[in-house]
Amino acid sequence: MKFSYVTLPDYPVAESLESIKLADELGFHAVYAADETWHKDLWLIFAAAADKTTQIRMGPSVSTVALREPTLIAQAAATLDELTGGRAEVVLSSGNFGLLAQYGIDWSTQKPLSRTKEGAHVVRTLLDDGAITFDGDFYHYHGLFSFARPVQDHLPVKLGAMRGPKSFQVAAEFSDGCHHALSYTREAYEYMYENMKIGADRAGKDVDSLDIGAWVVFATGEDSAIAKDAARSMVGLYASAMPAEQLQRNGIAPEAMAPIIEKLGAGDLAGSIEATTPEIGDTLSVAGTPEECVAKLKDIAAAGVNHMILAITDATLVKTFMGRDIEGVADVNTQLRLIHDKIMPEFA
Repeated sequence: MKFSYVTLPDYPVAESLESIKLADELGFHAVYAADETWHKDLWLIFAAAADKTTQIRMGPSVSTVALREPTLIAQAAATLDELTGGRAEVVLSSGNFGLLAQYGIDWSTQKPLSRTKEGAHVVRTLLDDGAITFDGDFYHYHGLFSFARPVQDHLPVKLGAMRGPKSFQVAAEFSDGCHHALSYTREAYEYMYENMKIGADRAGKDVDSLDIGAWVVFATGEDSAIAKDAARSMVGLYASAMPAEQLQRNGIAPEAMAPIIEKLGAGDLAGSIEATTPEIGDTLSVAGTPEECVAKLKDIAAAGVNHMILAITDATLVKTFMGRDIEGVADVNTQLRLIHDKIMPEFA
């Protein structure tokens, strides 16, 4: 089992670099960040972390092909790969629909899965060949080349997915794996695994050789109630992006989320937290003591997941995004150590 962590790049850059350096020393597989305008630029932060680390992999999970042109994603990934000595990778998606709306882009008119699939082909081709001529439905190139070349023979290109089933199938058939965000039940990941296997079989791949990642909202600490409260404060923000089908696979009726989404849409962040019941918060996160987190992660792992991707929540994120102060929440570095000391060994 691989363990990685997600940083939302909203901390002072020096703090982000210290956390990445610590995760490298502790043996985390990778650090990922969202490639979104809302945050600081992940490519610059990871470039700054390159010579401060030796093993940890890094890249976007996810980068949207609707906002960042795929050839520019390939260029950035190849450059980061050279800086890190072969430790870059990318996870692509159609993007955060809320962010797209702020750009005036209606995702429903974008054919998001087809666009992402084609974007992955473009990134893969430019990384592998250094040049591309392509006349697709969304992207068109005529002899475009780049001197940005990766160090790795095969820089991993994966897809992010939530709804399924086709997105899981496409990820397995046409990329190196799938990061499935915001699911927390064995049922949800069994659904992912079954559909990834369909795609892998089409391509003649062994599904278990692919990256099968669980991207989860996460908070841990010695005080279970405080960790769960921190996660609950962020659940509404994340879960508002979950399709109805995904909510149902996670045991949540879509109508139960309606009050939370209504408050978020009106800018009432405190109200959205209040509307997130402890039951919803606990269901849609991995939070609590390390022992409680191990139990939930083991249930997810039983579905065939081979990569835990932990979006660590601490007091800084809760304050930044939701305007709420929570005392006693373990900071990112403390949680990284707890994961290393008390969670990773249970999956060795």
